[in-house]
Amino acid sequence: MTMKHYDQKNKNLTIIILLFVVHYLLLSVALAATPEELRAAIDGKAKDLQELNRQIQETQQKIESTQGQQKTLNKELEKLGYNINQVNLGIKSSEINIQKTALEIESLKYDIADKEKAINQSRSAIAELIRNVYQNDHESLLLVILKHNSLAASFAEWENINSVSTNLASTVYQLEDLQNQLSQNLIDESNKKDSLESEQKNLKNRQLILTDQKQERQTLLSQTKNKEKTYQQQLQELEERQAAISDEIENIEDELRRTFDPTLLPVKRHGLLALPLKNQRITQNFGEISYLYRGKPHNGMDFGAAIGTPIFASADGIVKAVGNNGRYQYGKHILIDHDNNLSTLYAHLSKQIVTVGQKVIRGQLIGYSGNTGYATGPHLHLGLYWTPSVMLKNLPQCNCGLVPLGVTIDPADYL
Repeated sequence: MTMKHYDQKNKNLTIIILLFVVHYLLLSVALAATPEELRAAIDGKAKDLQELNRQIQETQQKIESTQGQQKTLNKELEKLGYNINQVNLGIKSSEINIQKTALEIESLKYDIADKEKAINQSRSAIAELIRNVYQNDHESLLLVILKHNSLAASFAEWENINSVSTNLASTVYQLEDLQNQLSQNLIDESNKKDSLESEQKNLKNRQLILTDQKQERQTLLSQTKNKEKTYQQQLQELEERQAAISDEIENIEDELRRTFDPTLLPVKRHGLLALPLKNQRITQNFGEISYLYRGKPHNGMDFGAAIGTPIFASADGIVKAVGNNGRYQYGKHILIDHDNNLSTLYAHLSKQIVTVGQKVIRGQLIGYSGNTGYATGPHLHLGLYWTPSVMLKNLPQCNCGLVPLGVTIDPADYL
């Protein structure tokens, strides 16, 4: 190959690379969404989320409609099917939330760029106005009058000087307003990025919860060999053991209440504790009679919540226990001690994401709602205890790990 041919080949290769780069850049510009397209996409995702939330609530109602019905293997399998469907809907909700938040971050970048451009223009205008003010500042009204042949021309120039000063002040105020708007845009962008990270965590954990739900269904089929008689025998044994557990807990907590001094509790005040979940719906209050526990008063507050609903700490504190009572009592639960003689219990969870000894802050994600333990359907049980009375005890009636016990208080007094 001659040098001439070699140079021509290199030239052709260079042209091809340049054409490829230009094509890529043009494609990137073509694919970049406009602010209007982003807003339309965000609105579309919001409608998708609204529809998913409707389906999640509809599934929750179907689950709750099975409560109080005769317990059969088919009913239990049907309920587990609803649970799996509900978690799948939660996963789709997380995916769409991630997409929507990413679009909102992209939209904010346009706003931030516009504000930064406007701020630079305002700064340039201010610099020009300051130069004009400086040039005219040394001229008095008398000098302006004397240098013109007519009063009209003199006063026109003086008015122009005053107008420059007025415009300067106005432009400075506009700049300050733009800077405040930019600061808010940057805060919004940071918050959106935090939301995106949080929703990505929700998606990952909900996928793990889905695996657990499918495993639970498989375990039930395996243990009962898909036979109603076997299921009824296991159900009877479960209810007998749970009744014994409930009796022992009641006896221990009655004894603890005898030494309870209410004056050691913080003054009752709404807002001292934060609600542990968003869009809460109370399904059972403290003290209400519960058929599930054979007509005994309910020792906490129940909130209806789809499986996989994020649960947050009600106050700053230290995690005292992260336990699992299996099919009995509280199932997967978290106990947090606070510095005001109060401890909160979050029970029937599908997943815990904190560890014993960990410090948590008010509003921090600690786990996800579920239907583990002795529960008729997905919900969060919030218990509130007088901290000095709290104990974690192995109960001989079941091999279900440590069970939280203590003097219970109405959470509604502090929420």
